Amino acid sequence: MALPSLRSLEECSDFSKTVEPFIPQLYELPRKVVETISTRSGFLDLYLNTNPLVSGFAASVFLGAVFLVVAEINRNYSQVDRCWSLLPTVYIAHFDIWARLSGLPAERLDVILLFSTLWSIRLSFNYWRKGGYNVGSEDYRWEIIRSKVPSFLFHIFNWTFISFIQSVLLFAIAAPVYPVLLSTKFDPKITSADIAYLVVELGLILIEVFADQQQWNFQNAKRQYQSSAKVPQGYKQADLDRGFVTSGLWAYSRHPNFAAEQSIWLFLYQWSCFATRVLYSWAAAGSAFLILLFQGSTWLTEDISRGKYAEYADYQRKVGMFVPTSLTPYEKKTTGPKVIRTSELTKRQKQKQK
Repeated sequence: MALPSLRSLEECSDFSKTVEPFIPQLYELPRKVVETISTRSGFLDLYLNTNPLVSGFAASVFLGAVFLVVAEINRNYSQVDRCWSLLPTVYIAHFDIWARLSGLPAERLDVILLFSTLWSIRLSFNYWRKGGYNVGSEDYRWEIIRSKVPSFLFHIFNWTFISFIQSVLLFAIAAPVYPVLLSTKFDPKITSADIAYLVVELGLILIEVFADQQQWNFQNAKRQYQSSAKVPQGYKQADLDRGFVTSGLWAYSRHPNFAAEQSIWLFLYQWSCFATRVLYSWAAAGSAFLILLFQGSTWLTEDISRGKYAEYADYQRKVGMFVPTSLTPYEKKTTGPKVIRTSELTKRQKQKQK
């Protein structure tokens, strides 16, 4: 039996009924895979006879092992980062395909897969645009951590968090689709709530697009200004001297793209709760851990920014990290003593030397 026998929508989010009974399948799955390979029997039967949550989780663990081996061989620890934009959508597609092959209604899953596919396209484009798929690329976070801890500790960190835990996390943020799959037994058709959640998800993706594009435009303008000493059209010299973007969405949130990213998966979890008529469920684990991950990652990013930019500490005081603290943009909050920027300080030092 691959799915639980349920009596109500609420039971679709009950861990004891929808997850716990199928944990033994996880332990048996490696043996069954080996038997299937040795007997050359159909993988499709094994796939359909295995609970989709179990098979998806098993795939994330297997990929974690692959990421670990590749990272240790290449000494490049960004293997999970390269797949970050694809795997959640792959797992959601897995639930969708499993439902269709099992003869279950999949229209509601199609709606979720639609927004996730658009999310993947956006994130993949942004990652490719920044050169993230270059063979020699490596996430700067891991380089910084690697430089500050003993080698053996970093390898343990890679064996646990970087390769395995992050791989499982990418499955966990897609796991709320499982209760939605189960709910199709009671509500097989797309509802107005599904459309509303889809609109919210698309709106959050759009926020990410605008935020990333504003950051991209600013960084390009700054590089042009630094190489030619000419201020590009549409920018002020003071903003470029500051060194980091504080306009557009960035005037209200220090990380509007990160805020939208976390909200996307939090709303998917809420979507599953609404679909199963519960206030909370075990499916919150993925989005909750993702939020914790962003807290640590953003703290490291901002620690680097404070060391690079003289005005960043002031920016931190006046603009919220993720959620806007007010509707007043940063530029209108910058009152008081003027902060001497690095470029201005260098000019004054040169004048004194003369």
